[in-house]
Amino acid sequence: MANIIGVKFRPKGKLVHCDAGEMSLQMNDYVVVDTGHGLEVAKVVTPEPPSQPSEQLMMVVRQAEAEDLEEARRNLEKEALSKCNEMAAQLGLKMKPLVVRYDSQSERLTVFFSAEERVDFRDLVRRLSYALERRIELRQVGSRDEAKLLGGIGKCGYPLCCQNSLTSFASVSIKMAKEQNLALNPMKISGICGRLLCCLAYENKEYTAMRKQMPQPKQEVSTSWGKGRVISTNLLKETVTIQLDDGMIKEVALDELIQRG
Repeated sequence: MANIIGVKFRPKGKLVHCDAGEMSLQMNDYVVVDTGHGLEVAKVVTPEPPSQPSEQLMMVVRQAEAEDLEEARRNLEKEALSKCNEMAAQLGLKMKPLVVRYDSQSERLTVFFSAEERVDFRDLVRRLSYALERRIELRQVGSRDEAKLLGGIGKCGYPLCCQNSLTSFASVSIKMAKEQNLALNPMKISGICGRLLCCLAYENKEYTAMRKQMPQPKQEVSTSWGKGRVISTNLLKETVTIQLDDGMIKEVALDELIQRG
């Protein structure tokens, strides 16, 4: 007697009966089925044979492995992103679909998108849900989240921190760039997201603490060469550039200063 099971290729799709051969399968197992047009992953929804089996049955090739499920997930996400772009254009929605994530537990597709203004995407959700036969959720994200989702290479030549290591975005201000004596050029202190570099916050506490130890410009100090006035400071090197009373300019280590006026 044939081992006939019922599967679905989509949660809301048609029930399809397949010949599972000698495989012992349970409900909610995933299998790879030969559809006649290629191999596809399907979910077992009933291990019981139908009362009136069809004469033509698709064949179950094997029980799905992790690699099969991962490939099916990627293909589904790719299809959903393509459909979303197509339908958003048809509806005239000013939005940029970025990536799609599939949650196999809830069988829900989440589409992340960016837009300059708020978007009424209710009609788009209905159309996508109907076309893909799955629950659809759309989430609008900001420029930083867009960079995190898409990834890329930072100014340092390494992959973006937000994609590889950051679990949340710290507050970054222009004051941090000033504390670190960086040129306030937006092209140099902004990331590919257009916002201030996240790494400005990494050592901000250390820079702030070091600046408190440094003398201020024009402040009078004493050294082993005599008295002078501070011209500038170098936080990384922990040095002070001073102009002595005789006009000579010297760069002195912070711990070499005798006293401060």
